[in-house]
Amino acid sequence: MKKLLVVVDMQNDFVTGALGSERAREIAPLIAGKIRAYDGEVACTMDTHGEDYLSTREGRYLPVSHCVRGTEGWKLCGEVENAVSERGAVKMFEKDTFASDALAEYIRAGHFDEIELVGVCTDICVVSNALAIRTAAENARIIVDGTCCAGVTEDKHRSALDVMQSCQIEII
Repeated sequence: MKKLLVVVDMQNDFVTGALGSERAREIAPLIAGKIRAYDGEVACTMDTHGEDYLSTREGRYLPVSHCVRGTEGWKLCGEVENAVSERGAVKMFEKDTFASDALAEYIRAGHFDEIELVGVCTDICVVSNALAIRTAAENARIIVDGTCCAGVTEDKHRSALDVMQSCQIEII
């Protein structure tokens, strides 16, 4: 069985920085443990913006500069970075919007049987990537570990899990 763990946007700005949250800090060590123990491939998405972020469409709706390429906030958070370094051979996907087209294409070409997602934000980037993956890998088992995700709020987190479940994504 060909498996892939997708770690969505576990970057400093989403954990301890400009858009960080207590819940994101709580799940970071859980995700690091999952990366270390995972029996399959691992991929990470990296939200990636330029200095002009605030003048972009997303920046007008979310006027908080974050994940600017090369900054400390753009880097993976400490625990996750350590686990990725220890594991080695982790595929990285930079993305300038909510979902990664390159990740979806990688999954489509890789013919994975099972894809599991964890990370932040459940109600923005996790759900967007999960739905893109559902389209790219229509016959794969797709799982979201809700205990290893953090949303903008707890209500939005739960709502996003409900949406994904209604799209035949398994929530654990």
